[in-house]
Amino acid sequence: MCYHVGSPSKSELKNKLPKKKIYYPNEQEIFHVSGFTRPFLPVTLNQDTDVVTEARWKLIPGWIKTEVDAGKYANTLNAESESIFEKASYKNYILGNRGLLYVTGFYEPHKVSGKKDSENYFIYSGSKELLTLGIVYSNFTDQETGETYPTFSVITTAANPLLEEIHNEKKRMPLIIPEASRDAWLFADGKDEIKALMKPFEGELKGHQVYRVTGARGEDTNTPQIQKPWTGQISLF
Repeated sequence: MCYHVGSPSKSELKNKLPKKKIYYPNEQEIFHVSGFTRPFLPVTLNQDTDVVTEARWKLIPGWIKTEVDAGKYANTLNAESESIFEKASYKNYILGNRGLLYVTGFYEPHKVSGKKDSENYFIYSGSKELLTLGIVYSNFTDQETGETYPTFSVITTAANPLLEEIHNEKKRMPLIIPEASRDAWLFADGKDEIKALMKPFEGELKGHQVYRVTGARGEDTNTPQIQKPWTGQISLF
């Protein structure tokens, strides 16, 4: 599942998405962040497709009333494409509330026989472009403070051949929306059109082993070095 990503800076978003209005405030690139910290990350939502704004990772459905309850709510960091139209947390949102999450790449575990701890791999575009992950979102309002902000889940699919090798236990990957299909995803009309776009990515991806971010405790993993190949790696490819 996709719980760890790298995120572009505001200036990179401006350079890579010149036709968008960039309202995302973070001037710094994020080299690694865990979804379990519920970060605000750059997105385009189909409620305003000309804009890049921020949304908070972990979809909070409408029946949750406070930020305290939101923090305790079930793990909705990822939404499986196969069940997204049936699951209570997502079924009321997938038809009308879809978006794109902009990332520089994402991290996945790789299980090695005989080892207790998994290795970690960083996966990114073969052309070094931003990846756009398909998301489903809900606009959450804290009834105690009145604050409203969008919250999202990253949609996942079965793995493509590369991710089958890397994410070799779960064999899953985030839904990556190709550049040519971004508008189709945002404006899809009806269940059949949405389902047709939720498929394993067929474009070029690259991946290499990195430091084990999923096992880091009390360490600063938000550094440029965290995305660089680990010197002790044995390449899969």
